[in-house]
Amino acid sequence: MTTKAVPKVAIVTGAARGIGLAVARKFLDQNYRVALLDIDAPALMRTAARLGGEDKVLAIECDVAVPQQVTASIDRTAAHFGRIDALVNNAGVALFKPMLETSFEEWSRVLDVNLSGPFLCTQASAPFMLKNGGGAVVNIASISGLRASTLRVAYGTSKAALIHLTKQQAAELGNIGIRVNAVAPGPVDTAMAQEVHTAAIRAGYHDAIPLNRYGTEEEIAAAVVFLCSDAASYINGQTLAVDGGFDATGIGLPSLRR
Repeated sequence: MTTKAVPKVAIVTGAARGIGLAVARKFLDQNYRVALLDIDAPALMRTAARLGGEDKVLAIECDVAVPQQVTASIDRTAAHFGRIDALVNNAGVALFKPMLETSFEEWSRVLDVNLSGPFLCTQASAPFMLKNGGGAVVNIASISGLRASTLRVAYGTSKAALIHLTKQQAAELGNIGIRVNAVAPGPVDTAMAQEVHTAAIRAGYHDAIPLNRYGTEEEIAAAVVFLCSDAASYINGQTLAVDGGFDATGIGLPSLRR
């Protein structure tokens, strides 16, 4: 007589739209149960309604920068599904302003969400992962954490710090069975990018990226779910740039590639 495998459970923050939603869908395709955390309650509830019932999807309004909300959300997930196997720290705030025009309040909010959020969510989730022998965490960093650029003093710094936090988490949690890695997306064709990137910006990215295109949300999601899977069982403390070769080529001269 064979026993039915218990479905694994993933938590995805910032899951109401964009990359977070693509990651949640990919987990569902892999027969996970998924908790969707997001600060935008109306969008979150619409997304959850499209994805399935509460036997597969749990929607929780949460600001990942608030410790009490994080603890309550993780506890609720564990109580609802009975376990936690994977955590994707995707929730983030993007701020693109000149350094001298960035207020301390703006700086603090970006660091609170993009860096303290993954710290808090991982701390709250790890004890539940250990009850089932371990798990996997993926932090969503950015190409802006690997290379500096204008207008990203808060955002780029937060993502660079998140990459180092990934290493710190991997060094300690790896000892007890929890792998921690990061994915650093390059330019991705999200709804936000379609709104704010002008034709000139898009052409510039196409020239700078060896694959000559933006990535898709689904391509980022595939990398995330891979790092959470058994196929990545010996990968720990790494940052995978899913960027079409953008970081590998540095500044480059597009004219030399034509």
